[in-house]
Amino acid sequence: MRVRNLPAPVKRVVHLGSRSYGRLTAESRMLPSFLICGGQRCGTTSLYRALAAHPVVLKAVLHKGVHYFDTSYDRGAGWYRGHFPTLRSAERIGEKYGVRAQTFESSPYYMYHPQAAARIARDLPYAKLVVLVRDPVERAYSQHHHEVARAYESEQDFGAALTLEPARLHRQEERLALDPTYYSFAHQHHAYRARGEYARYLSVMAQHVGRERIHVVESERFFSEPEAVYDEVCGFLGLPVGLDHPAFERHNARPRQAEMDPGLRRDLSEYYRPHDEALAGWLGHTPVWRRG
Repeated sequence: MRVRNLPAPVKRVVHLGSRSYGRLTAESRMLPSFLICGGQRCGTTSLYRALAAHPVVLKAVLHKGVHYFDTSYDRGAGWYRGHFPTLRSAERIGEKYGVRAQTFESSPYYMYHPQAAARIARDLPYAKLVVLVRDPVERAYSQHHHEVARAYESEQDFGAALTLEPARLHRQEERLALDPTYYSFAHQHHAYRARGEYARYLSVMAQHVGRERIHVVESERFFSEPEAVYDEVCGFLGLPVGLDHPAFERHNARPRQAEMDPGLRRDLSEYYRPHDEALAGWLGHTPVWRRG
């Protein structure tokens, strides 16, 4: 039985019971050795499913995204640890394969929340971070479509939502950085243009955790060359490479929306040009969406 297939009221009861039990048994549970931190609408769910299928990886219990280091940090370390498999489960994997088992989670907002990187550095000092990036123009358009579909966005027109973005986000990043209890719905759900400024967020993460602990993946490459990219990620994470590859599928994809206005696409592409040039330093090459 898969929890995600249960009716919503039943699912809430199961999750509550599991989290309560997890908190009580927190000391006997694993902590993540790596995190998928973003970006949103860049294929994080697909990579999560692929890595969760690795024989020496144990995924988080119930949720792929715990959202501890962004919106739930006040719940405490015991609450967080309660989301992960037991140390005994890791021991069984180690006995079977002769290597240390790992666990992880995937919360795309970690890349963007102003306090997340410092919290990760403090609480998971050895964890590695995997970040996916995508053509930022397509990413922004996809996010708007996604937020509208979830009823988190009332403005149906993408161009109008971009126009509203500066006012919606005014001082929100500053308030989040200064007040650990503050929450901004607009910052989490309406930062369409801002979230494509990948190099800016990567630089902040590197200041806290170190650049050597961050691996950046172009989602276009992941979907066109999944085996090669998967092996690269496994190598970075210290997971055995050369085992059978999982089935690579697209998850969380939504039906294709209408084509973007060509003028708006052109303006966004120019806006992101310096950000993409900065990202090239992380990738070691020009981003795939800037070639040709």
